This record gives sequence, structure tokens and C-alpha cells, in this order.
Amino acid sequence: MLISLLEILYMSITILVIGYIFMSFLKVPDTDYFKKKRFDWKAFKLAILVAAPGVILHELAHKFVAMGFGYSATFEIFFFGLFLGLFLKWIKSPFLIIAPGAVVIPAMTIGWQTGIIAFAGPFVNLVLWLGSWLILNRARHLKRNTAIILLLTQKINMILFIFNMIPLGPFDGAKVLQGIISLF
Repeated sequence: MLISLLEILYMSITILVIGYIFMSFLKVPDTDYFKKKRFDWKAFKLAILVAAPGVILHELAHKFVAMGFGYSATFEIFFFGLFLGLFLKWIKSPFLIIAPGAVVIPAMTIGWQTGIIAFAGPFVNLVLWLGSWLILNRARHLKRNTAIILLLTQKINMILFIFNMIPLGPFDGAKVLQGIISLF
């Protein structure tokens, strides 16, 4: 089976939480201070549209490349990472740390395949970052909302790519570096 029902559930939870976390970063400030605060569905949908693909497609790239090498790979939610992101949102932290989930590959050895599997996720972010940048710089008549979505997609995926390529600890960059070293 390519994707299990449990993985679909985990991805759905991840998408909803990411949308909720990012919605306050992506909405226009309200100038009516006396208006009763309500849940901003428009900002929530925008956050899901902009932030969730970079995270979910990143993890699916790890999964499918690992499966291509013959490994069993499963997306698992990382509840602590989601709760940390929610906590930082609730305390109005100026920075955000979120680790919503990871692809678990049992019985995998360190080698060049590890590096390729690890790079697959950040590669998706690189494609989304540069693809958005290219469209923004080449397209002549983009609608305002399309341009905003592309700009936000570009920024989020740039951060995801750079952050994930840090060659330390649990980051993908460390596994990419290990994969390169294993070649020599």
C-alpha cells in the first residue's frame, strides 16, 4: 500500500495544525478593535494553501524515494513537535519551531541511499521555492492574490530548504552529509 489510512489521518491532522499555526502570520491585521474576535477561516485556508504543501510534499518525497529503494517507509506524526509549534503560537513567540512529523524507515543503514532519501524532502522545498520565484519574476499579469500566494510559498519553502539542509543532528542536511561521506 502506498499510503495507509493512518498516514492519511496523520497528514490531515498535520495540515490542520500547520494551517492554524501559520494563520496568524498570514492574515491582514484587523483595524476594528471593538469587533468581536472570531476564527478567521480565510487566513486559515490561506495558511493551509501556502504552508502545508511544503511540509507534506517534503515528507512524501522522503517516503516515496525510500520506497523506490525498496525500504518500508511510514509517515508518523510527531505530537511533541506539533504541540511545541502550537505553544509558541499561543505565547506569541517571535520565532517558530515546528516539527510536525517524519518518515520512519526501519532497518535502514547509513550510505549513499540515505543521503538521497534525506535530500528528497529539501529538494521538493527547493523546487517549490525556485518555482515560485521563477513564476513571480517571469509572469506578466498575475492577479494580486496569486502573487501573494506565490510570494508566501517562495518564502516558506526557502526557509524550509535552508533549515532542513543544516548539517547537524536530526536535520536532513546531516544525513545528506553522511551519505556523501559514505561515498568516499
